Amino acid sequence: MVKRFWADETGLPAADRGLAYGDGLFETIRAEGSSAPWLDYHLARLVRDAARLGIEVRQDELLAASREALERYGSPGKVWVLKLILTRGAGGRGYRPGGGMEPNLLVSCSDAPPMPDSAGVVAGFSSVLLTVNPLLAGIKSLNRLEQVMAARELSGDCFEVLMADAAGHIVEGTRTNLFVLTDEGWITPPANSVAVAGVMRQLVIERLQQAGEPFREAPITREQLQPEVCRGLYLTNSVLGVVRVRNLAGQDLPAERCLATICHLSTTLE
Repeated sequence: MVKRFWADETGLPAADRGLAYGDGLFETIRAEGSSAPWLDYHLARLVRDAARLGIEVRQDELLAASREALERYGSPGKVWVLKLILTRGAGGRGYRPGGGMEPNLLVSCSDAPPMPDSAGVVAGFSSVLLTVNPLLAGIKSLNRLEQVMAARELSGDCFEVLMADAAGHIVEGTRTNLFVLTDEGWITPPANSVAVAGVMRQLVIERLQQAGEPFREAPITREQLQPEVCRGLYLTNSVLGVVRVRNLAGQDLPAERCLATICHLSTTLE
């Protein structure tokens, strides 16, 4: 059974493996009042990816904790972010997990970030390479040091920097997945190549398929992001929704079709 901790009352135990080794994973969930539009998607991913790490947790336990948090922190008209940090638990010294540990769940809330300009944002390229271990691909684990280092490059009006892998393929942003529109249709990097397979990424893929839009998962190169090739670049994040990039590395990008409109997804998730 998972042990629940409220961040505004007490932190995790000093011996927690999430603190010591990043042995856990997390979800950041946009909430509006006392509801969270995509809560089921987040909890299903958390349970699925926890199982990949060998952390046993039931979705009904997480749902009960989330509902309690929504009532605890939510209020009419309030837009905020619910964060769930799930760790393997506390105990033992060294990398090898001990037996009989129960997972810990740290629950917290924070203000929602401001919504980006609806006309589009400015983005650039990061100098930090993204390394994706196939064993951990797509999991929103507590180890996000590459993203932390890349995010240090953000300055001025730059909203996001895009990260490449060792092969030079553009994989994702520090906090976003990406979708590119070309003459052949929509492209997003394959799930097995990304560090985080986001909930909004999943939703957008579902909506593109439902809408009958040409779509495929494939590696993305810098050449495909040049203005003469790219017909639109969009970043997705479950807190911010769908964000259009109007300028990438100093070059203006077109926006022939709006991804949020095609997918019938509001950028504010209302």
